[in-house]
Amino acid sequence: MSEPIGIIVLAAGQGSRFRQVAGTEKDKLLADCNGRDGAVRSVIEQVLVNLPASIEKRVLVTTEDRPQVIRMAQAYGYEIVLIESTGMGDSIAAGVAACAQLGGWLIVLGDMPFILPSSIEQVVAGIADDCISVSVHEGEFGHPVGFGRRFGPGLMGLSGDRGAKPLFAQARVVEVVVDDPGVLWDVDVPEALVFQ
Repeated sequence: MSEPIGIIVLAAGQGSRFRQVAGTEKDKLLADCNGRDGAVRSVIEQVLVNLPASIEKRVLVTTEDRPQVIRMAQAYGYEIVLIESTGMGDSIAAGVAACAQLGGWLIVLGDMPFILPSSIEQVVAGIADDCISVSVHEGEFGHPVGFGRRFGPGLMGLSGDRGAKPLFAQARVVEVVVDDPGVLWDVDVPEALVFQ
C-alpha cells in the first residue's frame, strides 16, 4: 500500500463488567497486567507498546474522564480524540474522521493487551484499498482489524454500540491466520488480566 495507514485505539468503553467485579472506581485500562514480554504495565500501556512504531499516525479515542489514559497515550505519540459516547461505532467513526485522508486504518481495542506485535504486523501487511484484513485464530476472527481506504465512509458512518462487522458483508476479507490466542483475549473481568 502506497498511502500511509493510521492506528486507531478504541479506549472509550466504560468496562462495566470489569467494574462490577473489581469495584466501580477501577478502570480496567489502568489495571496492571503481565505482558507476554514479561513486563508489568497497565492494560492500555501494554496495548500501546505492542503496536508498530513504524506507523506514524496514531489516534486514541477516549472520554475526558480518563486523564491517566490520555497522558499515557500522549507519551507514546498519540493524538487524542475525545468523545462523549462510549459506543464502539461512535469511537470508530470519530477515530477515522480524525485522519480520514489516510490510505487505511488499523482498528485496535484498548483492552486487548496480549496480542503479539508479529500478529499486528501481519494484519497491517494485509491492508489494501479494497479489503479488510483481520486476524484469525483457530477459525475465529480476532483483533486488530485493518480497513483499506474504500471503507472510510462506512467507518465514519458507524454509530452507537455497533462495530464495523456489517462492513465485512460487502468486502474482500483477507484472513490473517495467526498462532496467537492474544488476538481473541480481551480484559472484560479481572481474571482476564492473567494470560494463559
